[in-house]
Amino acid sequence: MTEHLNIAGNTLAYDVTGQGPLVVLAHGMGDSRHSYRFLVPALADAGYRVANVDIRGCGDSSLDWDGYSRTDIAGDLVALVRHLGGPAVIIGQSISGGAGTIAAATAPEVISGVIELAPFTRAQSFDLGGLIRVKRFRAGYLQLAQVIMRGSLANWKKYLDVAFPTKPADWDSELARIVAKMSEPGRMEVLQAMCKSNPSDAGAQLSNVTCPVLVIEGSADPDWAVPRAEGERIIADLPRGLGELVVIDGAGHYPHTQTPDEVLALALPFLAKTLANA
Repeated sequence: MTEHLNIAGNTLAYDVTGQGPLVVLAHGMGDSRHSYRFLVPALADAGYRVANVDIRGCGDSSLDWDGYSRTDIAGDLVALVRHLGGPAVIIGQSISGGAGTIAAATAPEVISGVIELAPFTRAQSFDLGGLIRVKRFRAGYLQLAQVIMRGSLANWKKYLDVAFPTKPADWDSELARIVAKMSEPGRMEVLQAMCKSNPSDAGAQLSNVTCPVLVIEGSADPDWAVPRAEGERIIADLPRGLGELVVIDGAGHYPHTQTPDEVLALALPFLAKTLANA
């Protein structure tokens, strides 16, 4: 059953599955909570209360929010955790990985850990060498540039094709669902606003995080020329000993959808250890 949390006149859509310690799932830009369709039942079966949220402006959440930065999304996630009764571990992908960092740094009393999937958590410098050398990175970059400039759904579909080196079995129906949602008035404008948002607000909070952080990258992620290097930079900016990096070979920008079993095998020990100490 879909529930809605009112935040300053806008609404966040979410659903809750299972009983136990709280885990909050937050998807990436241009997506919805359906992105976690393979993880939710497995986490619930493992004994967790799983809150799967459509971040602001996405999925079944409302439009016309004041902003779409990682700081904005972090505030929503903290509000949801408080509403449901924390503490919680946040599992955040892409833009929500950065938002999870900010939530952990600013609300340590309710956020006990963060799993960041292919996260945009640091300001990005222009990598001309990477664009020249790495075809996958160049292809993803050019498609996202068209999304930002033109609001092109066709280019977003082409980006997703690169971002999923191997497609899940239900990809045809899932892509149709994404296209239908992104065709709704206002949804593409939200995607463009998120694409333009600067990750520096998340990067500035990395040193203030006090809880464990697990960063999971895909080796074939088109958003970086060398995904492992990006993950290593995030770990280096965290306080010593808090961060762990794992790179899943062959995974793209959506490891929780493309390689859910591998992500689950990494997430469950982290959750057991982190929430046991909460």
